[in-house]
Amino acid sequence: MGIDAKVYTLKEVSQHNTNKDCWLVIGGKVYDVTNFLEDHPGGDEVLLSSTGKDATDDFEDVGHSTTARAMMDEYCVGKIDASTVPTKVKYTPPKQPHYNQDKTSDFIIKLLQFLVPLAILGAAVAIRAYTKSA
Repeated sequence: MGIDAKVYTLKEVSQHNTNKDCWLVIGGKVYDVTNFLEDHPGGDEVLLSSTGKDATDDFEDVGHSTTARAMMDEYCVGKIDASTVPTKVKYTPPKQPHYNQDKTSDFIIKLLQFLVPLAILGAAVAIRAYTKSA
């Protein structure tokens, strides 16, 4: 692949996503692997599932041999325009604010947590006293 290698956008490469026309993006290069689909030791499904995205991580995670890497040159058709490939963003969960559905102040909640049981206890004592005297 020389200095004048064709540069493709991810959108262009993504259109080649069938078993009759399959292109992959690996390591910044574009590979037409259509003729390799039947010979791929991992089957053609794994290659087809890697179309339309940067498949570098998929390729590296499998741990291809040096022989496999050497074979790639014959399938290279150009380079990918890196600005068309979305950057991977590490997922960070949103910060969850303290949820207080009715917006009742913390002071009132603490006061009620103290007063409600006290009121129940008082009612129980009053009922007991009333029923004893009757």
